[in-house]
Amino acid sequence: MSLIDTIHHVSLIVADTERALAFYRDLLGLEVDPTRPELGFAGAWLRVGAQHIHLLELPNPDPVEARPAHGGRDRHLALTVPDLDATIAVLDAAKRPYTLSRSGRRALFTRDPDANALELIEQPRYQPR
Repeated sequence: MSLIDTIHHVSLIVADTERALAFYRDLLGLEVDPTRPELGFAGAWLRVGAQHIHLLELPNPDPVEARPAHGGRDRHLALTVPDLDATIAVLDAAKRPYTLSRSGRRALFTRDPDANALELIEQPRYQPR
């Protein structure tokens, strides 16, 4: 039996919270959770279903340059999207680069403005009959 039930949140380091929100909130459509307390540094909490992405505006100890071109060969956060073609259209319109998954799945990899890798995997939403 696992001691772990689910992922509560993932934290990502960003250089500029507003720039990151332009990507996560404005482009990807995630909702900001206004219950984030004052933590002594800038940032934001974003809702992803019952989970969160926590943006931490802090000095980044990791290199931002020279990350692998394909995010699947780097540490990454995987999220589901209901329609990969619609996601591709949004990324194309915003001129955000991405690479398709090499696994054969309907998925792609992209990076946020701070070079954090994201995998976006198509998982159509359940439609009751």
